[in-house]
Amino acid sequence: MQTRTLGRDGPTVSALGLGCMGMSAFYGGRGSDADAIAVIHRALERGVTLLDTADMYGPHTNEVLVGKAIAGRRDQVFLATKFGIRLEPSDTAARSVDGRPEYVIAACEASLQRLGVDHIDLYYQHRVDGTVPIEDTVGAMARLVEQGKVRFLGLSEASASTIRRAHAVHPITAVQTEYSLWSRDPEDNGVLATVRELGIGFVPYSPLGRGFLTGAIRSPADFDADDYRRQSPRFQGENFDRNLALVDAVTAMAKTQGVSPGQLALAWVLAQGEDLVPIPGTKRLAYLDENLGALQVQLSADELARIDALFRANAAAGPRYAPAAMATLNR
Repeated sequence: MQTRTLGRDGPTVSALGLGCMGMSAFYGGRGSDADAIAVIHRALERGVTLLDTADMYGPHTNEVLVGKAIAGRRDQVFLATKFGIRLEPSDTAARSVDGRPEYVIAACEASLQRLGVDHIDLYYQHRVDGTVPIEDTVGAMARLVEQGKVRFLGLSEASASTIRRAHAVHPITAVQTEYSLWSRDPEDNGVLATVRELGIGFVPYSPLGRGFLTGAIRSPADFDADDYRRQSPRFQGENFDRNLALVDAVTAMAKTQGVSPGQLALAWVLAQGEDLVPIPGTKRLAYLDENLGALQVQLSADELARIDALFRANAAAGPRYAPAAMATLNR
């Protein structure tokens, strides 16, 4: 397994991590816990060390699942989880963002119990709370480091200015943001430049465009009834058709390379810098192996230029999330 370092002086992890969200939440056809645990075990056997979860996935059930999967294998895992988005188990459509110091402490304790571990390797604030100074939130996170409950701190979907303020309170090891061929916002909003200036690692989530860049999704009807992508703007109406044309172009390029479209898309992300550690998610063994195969795909400068020309900034049609969720990004 190839490895990369999170940040200038951070921990060494596998060059590809595993996003565990879809095993428990948001994507339909989730399958059994046994199947999901088998995927996690295969990932560990293949040398993947970075596992990514969050307390809001489920809510809570994904942390329990990951905890079961890593029981007896803790020393093989660099464990990342997140706090800050609160979902009500009785109504998961109702959500709020909470960055209060007292909530930080309580959320960490709950995650430790669900995961069945005595420490979390990388603890992210999932979304920035616009009503709480980031200095207060990160100050509480820093106390968790002092107590040995957390090793490293991270932020998710934070703005460049917030990252700077947070980093001044306590070193931020990683920033997690959606980044892929069709979500290139971090290049334009200063986030990617800021983390590189500060020596912070960058963890792209949804590097396969929520599965769309694999070419396996040909119609909105391909989604199960409970799949949240049915309500995602990029997967609706004319947006879907325009984005499908982009995917078809990726598929054609991948064919000339003798690789899958998903492998080409992942190889592009990996080629953006050694400071990037993507975390594609899957709940199927075959797709896990396919994703790991992207580590062997080498793209020439000419091929990267062709891909960049096709997937220029804002090439994808439609926003990443519905309006309410978009309002919580880049704070």
